[in-house]
Amino acid sequence: HLALRESDIPPRVLAEGAGPVMEEALALLREADPLATRAAIGRALREVKRRAALAIALADLSGAWGVEQVTAALSDLADASIGLALRHLLRHLHARGTISLPDPADPERASRFAVLGMGKLGARELNYSSDIDLVLLFDPSSSVYRDDSQSAMARLARDLVPLLTERDSDGMVFRVDLRLRPDPAATPPVVSLAAALSYYESQGRTWERAAFSKARPVAGDRDFGASFLEQIRPFIWRRNLDFAAVAEIHEMKRRIDQRRRDAPGRIAGRDVKLGRGGIREIEFIVQTLELVWGGHEPALRIPATLPALRALAAAGHLPRAAARDL
Repeated sequence: HLALRESDIPPRVLAEGAGPVMEEALALLREADPLATRAAIGRALREVKRRAALAIALADLSGAWGVEQVTAALSDLADASIGLALRHLLRHLHARGTISLPDPADPERASRFAVLGMGKLGARELNYSSDIDLVLLFDPSSSVYRDDSQSAMARLARDLVPLLTERDSDGMVFRVDLRLRPDPAATPPVVSLAAALSYYESQGRTWERAAFSKARPVAGDRDFGASFLEQIRPFIWRRNLDFAAVAEIHEMKRRIDQRRRDAPGRIAGRDVKLGRGGIREIEFIVQTLELVWGGHEPALRIPATLPALRALAAAGHLPRAAARDL
């Protein structure tokens, strides 16, 4: 169905490869007018998602691209989609006088608002059906924001999520999950810099260290996002060998397994993602070893699973045969 709808894409991929098609799609997102209507932005996001996803799938199915190139391309598509949605929302807040952007023509620049990609997006390992896990962060002490900025940022988050997740006849862009922010049941969807730093310095847990080991700025003020990640680096990567993380991650894995076994309507058979020897178990092994050794060995602070496996084997923390098998 998708190949029939976007009938120009298959012959182009056959003739040029998927790379030029992807670059054209990403350029459309980068160059779109952020002052366009909400409906127009939504249409642009869905159109680009359809065309880019088809090009990626054709390169994947034909064997022209390997798994790491496929997941990186899907992640780049997500980054660009989030960027356009955020530019649109920031620019409209500026036009209404709710915030004061330093450069309205480039809404993300110096906005002191960052979108951090977590999980598979942060590691650039996104697959075709992945949710995108995001943490939204801003600095209310900046001159960009007014005293009542928290409510404005909550509205921005409420607008951002449906812009990416709502489905219509043109499909959807990406499912969004904001629950990896600090204490999601008690905090607003956009977290202030001071609140985030205070939380991770005093209350952050091992699973959050594992989550942030994959984090990267994907949209907004990327310098601001990178600065935040640098400030919480001592929380993520403990200087001493951190064997306590092993027990905590083992317990976390045990709880996940228990919930999976107890889930109603569970289908019998092998669960490639969550079952024994599945993708999640491999990720747990890698993240545990990285948290144990990464504070002491910066070369092991690698977000993506496959490169991390190779690095752990090269450093002698995982037998090479085991790394190949995983």
